[in-house]
Amino acid sequence: MKPIILAALMAGFVTCSYAADTPGSAPAVSTPSAAERLASARKAIGAKNWDAALTELNAAVRDHPRNADIHNLLGYSYRKRANPDVPRAIQHYQTAIRLDPRHKGAHEYIGEAYLMDRKPAEAEKHLAELEKICGGKSCEEYQDLAKAIAEYKTRN
Repeated sequence: MKPIILAALMAGFVTCSYAADTPGSAPAVSTPSAAERLASARKAIGAKNWDAALTELNAAVRDHPRNADIHNLLGYSYRKRANPDVPRAIQHYQTAIRLDPRHKGAHEYIGEAYLMDRKPAEAEKHLAELEKICGGKSCEEYQDLAKAIAEYKTRN
């Protein structure tokens, strides 16, 4: 028997014996859960690796399109890149707020994005929302956005 035919027969035997040992199907390939993807994205964000964060978050949002935290972090990652995509960031923040109107992080970050887009009045609307959500001016998100607005006004 020629070596090529013998190899083909042996490959068929291996395949057949494998199939006989594992009835039903091939071994399952595990995909990361949304929580695992979020953890990986947060780690990438901490390292300012925006491309890695976006890869994880875009995969997570395909599986969980109604997760406000994923949309908030997508917006953050698009906004923080070396070449920010502010319109896309705002779109994700808006989705996060639509899904969870009391999402403090999304209100803070969309306000900062509006400042980048030279729309301080829009940022101030989200500051007012944060004051309502937080029950005053003491929460971190309110204070951070108020500081960003004040800095914006002194520069412009």
